[in-house]
Amino acid sequence: MTEKKENSKKRISTAGLKSILVGSALSSEKVTKQIPFVIFLALLGIGLITNRYITEKTIRQMEMVRDSLKEYKSESVIHETELMYINRPSEVTRRVIERKIDLIEPIEPPKRIKVKKMETK
Repeated sequence: MTEKKENSKKRISTAGLKSILVGSALSSEKVTKQIPFVIFLALLGIGLITNRYITEKTIRQMEMVRDSLKEYKSESVIHETELMYINRPSEVTRRVIERKIDLIEPIEPPKRIKVKKMETK
């Protein structure tokens, strides 16, 4: 009895392989009913691959923007320190003297001007 089962399995596997190679397996009714599902699975796979590609592209762009943002921040800090140096009173005085501008540094502190309020009738 076991010999019959083994022989029938060999015949089925040989017949199955032969029918796939010849192409008759694809024309059977069971397979033709499954074609829409196979097409759906193929489209789903293509959609997943496309989604992955777009996501990776977006991540690469985000990393590029993040890197450029770091670079711009460092440039901003550099310009800010230069501006702070230029705005120091001693530096302003030195530049005024270099350019021969007729400005002098006040010796006295500024005075507050008080205006009397006028009464309106």
